[in-house]
Amino acid sequence: MELPDFMSYSDKFSPKGFVDKISKIAKRAGSKLVFAALVLFYTLQSKNVPVKDKAMIIGALGYLISPLDVLPDAIPIVGLSDDLSVLLFVVSKVWGDVPEDVKTKAKEKLSEWFDEDELMEVDEFLNEKMAKEEMDKQD
Repeated sequence: MELPDFMSYSDKFSPKGFVDKISKIAKRAGSKLVFAALVLFYTLQSKNVPVKDKAMIIGALGYLISPLDVLPDAIPIVGLSDDLSVLLFVVSKVWGDVPEDVKTKAKEKLSEWFDEDELMEVDEFLNEKMAKEEMDKQD
């Protein structure tokens, strides 16, 4: 799947729009999508994040919020897959600049919406990210 030009959606982002959208789709979207969205949302609020990263984050979150995207969110199962792809792409780009307190805050918020099994998926995701970071450092 080719990523859309999510930067063209940056004007769609607003904190209220994000909270409204994520509250509506949380269970349907799954823990990985919601975690990635929360990490980006909280990273955006951090003062130590480069402006270029913030621009990418705003574009990705605007894409998530927008009802007009490649695969409409209303389509069961696949409707949020493009959103997840965009979010994971941007998370991978900014992960090195994401402060630990942001990851913790996102995980705590996630626990309000998901049960233990779903949270374990996020733990696996985080372990994969940390292992990749370690491998990148060794190279």
